Amino acid sequence: MAKKTKFKRVRLSLADLVGAEYVDAVAAARSKLTGERRADLQRITRERVDFFPAGFQKTLSGLLPKVGEPFSTPLANSASGASTRMFNAASKAAAAPLSCWGYYRIGENGRLYFISKSEHYHVPVGHAFPGYRLVEHARRLGVPNATHNNTRGHITRLLEEELVRTSNGIARDDRAALARALRSKAGSVLNRVLNLETGSLAAEAGIKMLLGRFYRLQEDSPKPKYEGRTPVIVVIGDDEGGPQANYHGTTFITQILRGMWPAMGAAFDKHGLMKVATVRPNNHEELEAVFRKYERGPFKIAGFVHEIVLMNYGGRLLSKRFVKRAYALCRKHDVPTMVDEIQSCVWSPELYMYREYGLRPTFAVVGKGIPGGEYAASRIIFSAGMDYLPQFGALVTNGQEELASLAYLVTMRWAEENSDVTAAVGEYYEAALRELIAKYPQHVSELEGRRHMASIYFHELDKAKAFVKRLVDGGLDISVQAYKANCPPGALTKLPLIAGYDAVDMVLSRMDKAFEEL
Repeated sequence: MAKKTKFKRVRLSLADLVGAEYVDAVAAARSKLTGERRADLQRITRERVDFFPAGFQKTLSGLLPKVGEPFSTPLANSASGASTRMFNAASKAAAAPLSCWGYYRIGENGRLYFISKSEHYHVPVGHAFPGYRLVEHARRLGVPNATHNNTRGHITRLLEEELVRTSNGIARDDRAALARALRSKAGSVLNRVLNLETGSLAAEAGIKMLLGRFYRLQEDSPKPKYEGRTPVIVVIGDDEGGPQANYHGTTFITQILRGMWPAMGAAFDKHGLMKVATVRPNNHEELEAVFRKYERGPFKIAGFVHEIVLMNYGGRLLSKRFVKRAYALCRKHDVPTMVDEIQSCVWSPELYMYREYGLRPTFAVVGKGIPGGEYAASRIIFSAGMDYLPQFGALVTNGQEELASLAYLVTMRWAEENSDVTAAVGEYYEAALRELIAKYPQHVSELEGRRHMASIYFHELDKAKAFVKRLVDGGLDISVQAYKANCPPGALTKLPLIAGYDAVDMVLSRMDKAFEEL
């Protein structure tokens, strides 16, 4: 019998989460607009919502044996769509959603799927998380999602403070420490936030600020500190020394960082406009060499840009020793650091994995998972010393959405309160996976990743594909990463945080059976 998972109960109202004074003003404004009774609206602001009720968890657990089975009426005639050749080739319409709930998805084929990758990493608390009822309460009260950059609302500004608080490890009730952090000019304190729609745009905003130390963004910008030198952006490369391991979005410059647009990248390099330098994962010799080579002459390292778990390169985990040495070199040479936490934020018990590593980055890119799939919303948190972009340097019209910010606050509160529980479940999953793969050394070389973010490396790509096919046919949404050159074939998982020990045991049991059948 699986060990029982006891998540901590979180039960809050809108007034609890975003402040009584604010919601009272909202209720008063709504009453004036619509003629509704103010007292009725105020009752909504005080209605407490159980973020993850025990009954909800129990019902999810009861469905675990049915994963992979025919579960509902299939969709007989599904739309063909009109996408690109490459998107169509990768599409799996049979598994496309008819309905989703918790850590389940019913596909168009009528089968029940367990979302073992959290729907490609953006529903950490599953579908239809009950805590998001607070978002519906806010919508009922007339709180809009659409705002403008010049009128970002109370909830978004409150979220900015929460991101500063949590990114610096400040206790929720320590208002004095938060005030000091917000005033700080130290490069080691993250106290500025830009609200953007996607992780790609958030990462690009950081790259712009890195390059702003070399080039003027506009004519009236101040003289850049390193004007006239060639900026070198250091990224994590693949095992062969190429650039393909890193992934920081789909904007133009971030694509160049991972080796796309090679002729354009070569032209930048030839004319001294920008250079990309790679360091193989956890390779200390290359790390030292890149600083010796580019902290001299016409060059200057513009920034060290990295993930901690490279989920787009087989889930490779950077070691604490390697990353800490990189940060020490960056401090010595006045090089900003940018940690891309789009994949790992929220899944860490510290909310941000860089805090587990004891790092103090100049920039932290977060999002994707934190609004829980309810909205597209990412953020970049950075230090005051990098606050020199003009207003139109990095913004999107929809970046300040109030309901998206509220979804952030809901996810963050539940994740913070349950960090001990989710960390324990994640550790259990990782340890049990290590025991499992030790039984099959003929197929598996190693385990990569961390806790819920685990990747099983196979000796052969065909074996990895066969393993994953068996699991997908059995209802586990798992994929093998095979689209990048020089990437070890890995079966990727990223279990939702609401998955307890029973869900983990189900996944492990299905994996054990798939290994036996190889």
